[in-house]
Amino acid sequence: MINYNVDADGIATITWDMPGRTMNVLNEGSLTAYTETLDKALKDDKVKGIILTSGKDTFIAGADLEMLLNADTSDAAKLTEQFSQLQRLFRRQETGGKPVVAAINGTALGGGFEICLATHYRIAAANPKTKIGQPEVKLGLLPGGGGTQRIPRLIGVMNAAPILIEGKDLTVDAAKGLGLIHEVVPAADLLTRAKAYLTAAPTEQVVPEYAGKGAKAIDGRAVQPWDRKGFKTPGFPGGQVWSPPGVQTFIGGNAMIAGKTNGVYPAPKAIMSCIYEGLQLPFDSALKVETRYFVSLLLNPVAKSMIRTLFFGLQEANKLARRPKGVAKQEYKKIGVLGAGLMGAGIATVSVQAGLDIVLIDRDQAAADKGKAHIAGELDKLVKRGRMDQAKRDGLLAKVTATPDFAALKDCQIVVEAVFENRDVKAEATKKAEAALPKEAVFASNTSTLPITGLAEASSRPEQFIGLHFFSPVEKMPLVEIIVGKKTSPETLARAMDFVQKIRKTPIVVNDSRGFFTSRVCGAFISEGHRLLKEGVPAAMIENCAKYAGMPVGPLSLNDEVAIDLSWKIADQTKRDAEAAGQKYESSGTEDILELMVKKLERFGRKNGKGFYDYPADGKKRLWPDLQKHFPADPALLYGEGEDKRAKETEIKKRLLYVQAVDTARCLEANVLTDPQDGDVGSIMGLGFAPQTGGAISLIDQVGIKKFVAECDDFAKKYGKQFEVPKLLRDMAAKGQSFYGKQAQAA
Repeated sequence: MINYNVDADGIATITWDMPGRTMNVLNEGSLTAYTETLDKALKDDKVKGIILTSGKDTFIAGADLEMLLNADTSDAAKLTEQFSQLQRLFRRQETGGKPVVAAINGTALGGGFEICLATHYRIAAANPKTKIGQPEVKLGLLPGGGGTQRIPRLIGVMNAAPILIEGKDLTVDAAKGLGLIHEVVPAADLLTRAKAYLTAAPTEQVVPEYAGKGAKAIDGRAVQPWDRKGFKTPGFPGGQVWSPPGVQTFIGGNAMIAGKTNGVYPAPKAIMSCIYEGLQLPFDSALKVETRYFVSLLLNPVAKSMIRTLFFGLQEANKLARRPKGVAKQEYKKIGVLGAGLMGAGIATVSVQAGLDIVLIDRDQAAADKGKAHIAGELDKLVKRGRMDQAKRDGLLAKVTATPDFAALKDCQIVVEAVFENRDVKAEATKKAEAALPKEAVFASNTSTLPITGLAEASSRPEQFIGLHFFSPVEKMPLVEIIVGKKTSPETLARAMDFVQKIRKTPIVVNDSRGFFTSRVCGAFISEGHRLLKEGVPAAMIENCAKYAGMPVGPLSLNDEVAIDLSWKIADQTKRDAEAAGQKYESSGTEDILELMVKKLERFGRKNGKGFYDYPADGKKRLWPDLQKHFPADPALLYGEGEDKRAKETEIKKRLLYVQAVDTARCLEANVLTDPQDGDVGSIMGLGFAPQTGGAISLIDQVGIKKFVAECDDFAKKYGKQFEVPKLLRDMAAKGQSFYGKQAQAA
């Protein structure tokens, strides 16, 4: 794991190179090996200085998240001791009396950068792709190897905040500009420059603060700034937290965290507390504060849920874990897109950015050209932001052929149909496209609700027909829901997944049903918002409770975005399809709201500037004032305060999350979802479901299935059948089971 070499000049080079891994990580094995190697170098009188580097393309990626996910949270004291060992190791590195240089040859994140911060000099290889930073907050944790203490002491709290509290990555040049890295040099010169620094004569002798009176002075290069007498934290007068700028910084910081997180993420607040408390203490005491806060976050189920879904779940999805085995990988060069509207043009945009040739088809040349103009506009934005040069933009746009002629599809490998959400319109587009396509081409329908098996009836080759549900705006939304019809072949599924990977989207695979997974759960969220409105809950209270539950927007705002008239059309189409099949239509109980908004008031949502919100010219949307006339609010909720109102707010937050979680569990029971992790990844990446929960299924585990079932039973009695839990959950509750076992349990 760790290679060790001492040259004739007394420079020890410690090279991390863990076998069988593409990246180095901090885990029990690697840290044990490193501790032994570091001690060897520090105890060897022949060693004058130490270079720390990596034998891989990256430096160190950070802590082994599998180790954190499986950590036993039943003993807080044991965890505290375990992570205190890491602090002591890094402290031993920086107080060992010998200068240590980090030769950073690639990405250094999390603990991988913290080990660099505990060196005395940091040199990075010039590479614009290298990432430097502390992303722990994005997984519900904080830097547990001294990052919350060393970074503010190096660059001040204001500069440290985006790195620690937002998890912002830095380029090596940006890190140098802030003072986190001392030099950036060509990669070929990295080790040479590190050695040159160590072999140069010391410029000063320093007695470290921790050495005590009468201690012998040592090479000043081996003493950190915070271990020098008289050190002051930069940015505050006299280095004092309780200076006017310090007070303003922390008051403003707390307000910023509250505004951005709505109080649902414990990690940003813990990081701010670490910084605030630690900067008022001696450095070693500050590290103890950090460890305690780190352990407190690890004991909270939020961290494990976020790690499981937002790291491992996403990683599996992006690596196509559900891809059928034994099917050769499809290499795509040219694709077709039917429909040049907002969705079709968005699909074409991300596809051409992935280097594909595009045939963009619409009913006439003007409509097709409008779609190409949308692509040009999106590429122009990238040029304006400096993320693409003009020559590349022009080259990509030249790869798009906009035409009404279906014959242009003759050599496309896959066609994505994104026409109007109407069965007859889609059937016509399917037949025209298949008449021109090669016989081996895949046909994919971008539909949000219409069952794929039914749409495939218009196809002459239903085994090559599949659903690809993109989310709007396509350019920003990372998820694609792949829907497998009854006749869809494994080969078609594999090739569809290859396409989604090619355009850099995250796929989840679901089986066919009306609304599939994401659309029906989205509908459940919106419908519960409608029910609350009918119950007399003020619209602002509904929207704010959703945000304080962790949702990015409220259900009324979301309905405006997806279009209220589309919700009405879907409900109407579902009713007509049920009646045509001789089945009973299951009413949601909110169709009257949709009918009122669409048929009587002509409020379709953002698309016509009128929905549950108004969309004035100043761009600041506001709740429609006349909502109160049509849906009178309960005065006790509108004007009341106190314990009763707070209890109601808590109940509303639960209802808005639980209604989605129940429907996700129903999808699992019905085999629409085949794996809980797909439900978690899909709910967060497609619907924005409260990320701090780890997803809709993880939420059930966090609450505890038995408690969740009991609360849903109570909601069902009070508010309706939407909370009736499936037999799957009731059986699991009776057996004391959970979806993720120990990984989901709180201490």
